[in-house]
Amino acid sequence: MSEVIKHRKDVSDVVISTRIRFARNMKDYPFPCRLNEEKKRKVASIVKEAALGGHSAISDRFKYIQMSELTQEEAVSLVERHLVSPEFISDRQGRGLLLLDDESVSIMINEEDHIRIQVIRPNMDLDGAYDLADKIDTLFDEQLSFAFNDKLGYLTQCPTNIGTGMRASLMLHLPALRESGAMGKISVSLAKLGFVIRGMYGEGTDPKGSVYQLSNQVTLGISEKEAINNLRDIAAQIIAQERAAREVMAKNISVLDKIFRAYGILQYAKLLSNDECMKLLSDLRFGIEIGVFENIDFDTINHLMIEVQPATLMKNIGKKLNPQERDRIRAEVVRTALMRKQVPANRRLED
Repeated sequence: MSEVIKHRKDVSDVVISTRIRFARNMKDYPFPCRLNEEKKRKVASIVKEAALGGHSAISDRFKYIQMSELTQEEAVSLVERHLVSPEFISDRQGRGLLLLDDESVSIMINEEDHIRIQVIRPNMDLDGAYDLADKIDTLFDEQLSFAFNDKLGYLTQCPTNIGTGMRASLMLHLPALRESGAMGKISVSLAKLGFVIRGMYGEGTDPKGSVYQLSNQVTLGISEKEAINNLRDIAAQIIAQERAAREVMAKNISVLDKIFRAYGILQYAKLLSNDECMKLLSDLRFGIEIGVFENIDFDTINHLMIEVQPATLMKNIGKKLNPQERDRIRAEVVRTALMRKQVPANRRLED
């Protein structure tokens, strides 16, 4: 199993996804916190027209969503799928969302800033995500006048975003570092370097399933490319630390026992709470990462970690569910996904 860890060429065992986000504001309008409902609707209309009426091949692929028209379950599901921020759905009046057909791009209108362009790509793809976000930013820039200062850069409501207005993030699975108790020390060290590591849904959230968001904090006095390269370098160090911790844990029989128990429960359970399911999926993913299981891919686990969330379950079913109904359907969703994979144990365990 240690050979699996040492010689893995890609980083999909640690990096789940990549996100690039740009914050932009129009110079002729106050920040959203100073806009009344009528002005918010005006801003939303202008941004919508700029996106859908642009001369880009991607324009036809956007769907516009009036946030006030969504049910609570539909709105929360957007957060669970990492398409919008929790703050964005806290007050949906006057807010709109532009969503690409494959959900790789979401543009929040009237969140903290007038425009929040967000691009999400699977695995480690900082350059690809940045290139697409930059093209969309250019599409808007050709039609809108952004608030920009020659010395400060892009102006944003929160001073921490002034400058590039860009946040680059990586979603990381760090079960070994969390189990070893190293995350607190790592978080403090990252803060000193201008980075922050948070829970699965950003600031103030828990790292469910040992999933963390690593993001840059410095946006002023640094170029977008420099910020991305710095994030890539920091991520490489964390990946190396996680893999080293996994190599140690992979030799522990109690860890292997926990992984197999997780697989057994996920394969046969009739009821699964969200917290239990996320913990078990994390353990199963850990098993895949260290080479315990074959014939199952990371994408399956990554997808399940989203699909089992409460609001997303109800959105997919199309009706409200009580907690026990959610637990039953969650278990069924997981069982079905694993049954299709027919996961065998890796023979290397016998060595």
